[in-house]
Order: sequence, then structure tokens, then C-alpha cells
Amino acid sequence: MTKIVINQCYGGFGLSPLAIEEYLKRTGKECYWYTDDIDETGRCGFKRIENIKYYSSLKYVYVYSILKDLGVFTETFGDEYYFSYYNIKRDDPILVAVVEDLKGKADGRFAELKVVEIPDDVEWEISNYDGIETIHEVHREWYYGTRI
Repeated sequence: MTKIVINQCYGGFGLSPLAIEEYLKRTGKECYWYTDDIDETGRCGFKRIENIKYYSSLKYVYVYSILKDLGVFTETFGDEYYFSYYNIKRDDPILVAVVEDLKGKADGRFAELKVVEIPDDVEWEISNYDGIETIHEVHREWYYGTRI
């Protein structure tokens, strides 16, 4: 059986900072956390976070997982350093294990993650309606009708 991680509530797929940190640790990568900030001179940028557990509990504070320590404050960071969980394949065995191990603590801000098992020989895809995801067997589809 193939295990796949999907989101089962309105909002959308997302991982908590704890799950991101655990995923990166299991893949042998270090993680540094940053949030939007303004330094003492008025420059806009990103401040490194030392206590991610505090920041991850704040509903409207955005945190960024970075794969390189860019210092206490940086004005910018390139895409090569930014980690996005959207690039993880949903059947990645490490992702599946993290979600199974952390249970609800793996859920992102607007997510309720679930591991679903399907037969190994099925070619699958994930569809999404307002963030609620379902797994479908890949098939051909044609549309006949008028354009709206």
C-alpha cells in the first residue's frame, strides 16, 4: 500500500513549524527561523527567531524556514535558502512518518492532515476544493460544452 498525506479541512495543506523542523532533521538538513521585522535603523527585513515554539503559536505571525544561517537580521534571502513544504511529494516516506508520529502537532495553521493508504499499483492525483483534498485515480477527461 502507498501512504499519502492530504488535508481534510477547509484552508489547505500546511505543516507546522514543529513538523518542518522534524522533517528537515530527518532529511539531514538544518533549519533556521526568521520572521518579518524592522531593525533599529528602520530597515525592513527578517529577524532570526531563537524560540520557534513561541512564534509558531501566534496565529498571524509569519515564520520562514531557511536552510542557511543568515545572521541575526537580513534584508533579504534568496529562494535557494528558503524551504517550502509545497515541494515535498505527498507520498514521501519521511513526510508520512512525521505526520504519523506528530499526529495533530504536524498540522499547519489552516490544516488537518491525514495519511491515506491506496493500492501500490494506482496512478493517483490530489484534487482540492477550498483546501479539502481527496485522492483520485488518474484518468482521462475531456470537456465538451460552452465557455463561460
